[in-house]
Amino acid sequence: MTTREIITINDVGPRDGLQNQTKHLSVDERLLLINALVDAGLPAIEVGAFVSPKAVPAMAGTDEVFQQLDHSDGVVYSALIPNAKGFKHGADLNVPLMSLVLAASSTMNEKNIRMTTAYALEMAQSVLELSKERASAVQAYVATAWECPFEGRVSGDEVLRLSALLLEGGASKIVIADTIGAADPDAVYKLMRRLANEVGAYNLSCHFHDTRGMGVANVYAAIEAGIRQFDASIGGLGGCPFAPGATGNVATEDVVLLVEQMGYQTGIDMPALLKASDLVSVLTGNSPGGRAKPWLKKNHSIAL
Repeated sequence: MTTREIITINDVGPRDGLQNQTKHLSVDERLLLINALVDAGLPAIEVGAFVSPKAVPAMAGTDEVFQQLDHSDGVVYSALIPNAKGFKHGADLNVPLMSLVLAASSTMNEKNIRMTTAYALEMAQSVLELSKERASAVQAYVATAWECPFEGRVSGDEVLRLSALLLEGGASKIVIADTIGAADPDAVYKLMRRLANEVGAYNLSCHFHDTRGMGVANVYAAIEAGIRQFDASIGGLGGCPFAPGATGNVATEDVVLLVEQMGYQTGIDMPALLKASDLVSVLTGNSPGGRAKPWLKKNHSIAL
């Protein structure tokens, strides 16, 4: 490993972390959380989603959130989009990065976006064409990359096929997602090494959930496979409303501790990050924080 090699962490707490919470935060509360993450040095933050407020009420007002962000701070702000309508909404607001989601399992696509895989891929490719016309960046998530809650184990061949097609279509990056937290380090290493060899590690990021307590171990396995970009969620918040069994994302606090202790650089200030973790706990009433948080707070002399 090159000394102080950079690992980039995208905090998905303000979107993926909040979308399934019982308590829906106001626009002002969401901005408070986002700004706390900015103060902690997060280089990338998923701010919200341009989806129907009836389907995901917690994401109502995402346009207002974007309009009030300080876009001069150098942070890459992103938003989830379900389709071309969502893309156009985001492009009109000059959102720096938008994210499409396509599952590697047919049933998950039908449950999550009400499309077959073939139609979902066609839709994604049409959005990517629009992104070229508007000079807007769109990344693509390949969800249920290791296991589907409805179909079980997922073929690595299908994950590779979709990833390659989406990159060819113009996706700025592919995020390989363990949507229900079913992956293990061995499976993560094998798939991510294969993908890195086929499409390039620089084109890839990973998104892990901690459902079975292996989130941080899976981050380590992906690092060993050459991946240097990861999603994580402040306080370990998260869960997909359309994926049974999906609990919290791997906590940002835990990922930062792991990679910094291994000698990598994140640019994130741990005391400020812990304050953001405390804030999200207060705002949601449902965020115990990462597994290492008690030790981190003691180590950094921050009162529990």
